[in-house]
Amino acid sequence: MEDLQIVNLFWERSEDAIAAASDKYGRYCRSVAYNVLSDDQDAQECVNDCLLRTWNSIPPARPESLKAYMGKITRNLALDRAERAGAAKRGGGELPLALDELSECIGADADPGAALEASETAAAINTFLAGLEPLRRKVFVRRYWYMDPVADVAERFGLTVANTKTMLFRIRKDLAAHLRKEGIDI
Repeated sequence: MEDLQIVNLFWERSEDAIAAASDKYGRYCRSVAYNVLSDDQDAQECVNDCLLRTWNSIPPARPESLKAYMGKITRNLALDRAERAGAAKRGGGELPLALDELSECIGADADPGAALEASETAAAINTFLAGLEPLRRKVFVRRYWYMDPVADVAERFGLTVANTKTMLFRIRKDLAAHLRKEGIDI
């Protein structure tokens, strides 16, 4: 079923919308949540919460990309759950590692999650990402948006782990320089 059809089912308040969205994007959302939380049960709960939030937000929202819409909801739910559960203290998930890596770019004194939410910083990061060659942008997004482990990113793009780590290091270095140039304190 196409996204537009599923969104129309949500607009019609048909319960079939939940089943259709779950069938099409449930595994994707679970993967997004699991990469943050590293816990099957918590990831599945995030997917269930995502379906509920999607039901409650459509209408009035009419997303063009249901996958991106549900992925963002799931990611935010997983990040909130990780923060509440103190997952970083338990060493769970890729979240602590990814945010620690990004702290080099956005400042060690800042809370990385809060800094990324700031609209000025987000706009500067988006501008930076738009200027990257496609492979570098995809590698960065898979690591820092989807929280994929470095080994998974390397495998996905046919790179070695060492090459991927080097690429990510250089991208973070370039991002830090870009943010400084934009006048954003890091």
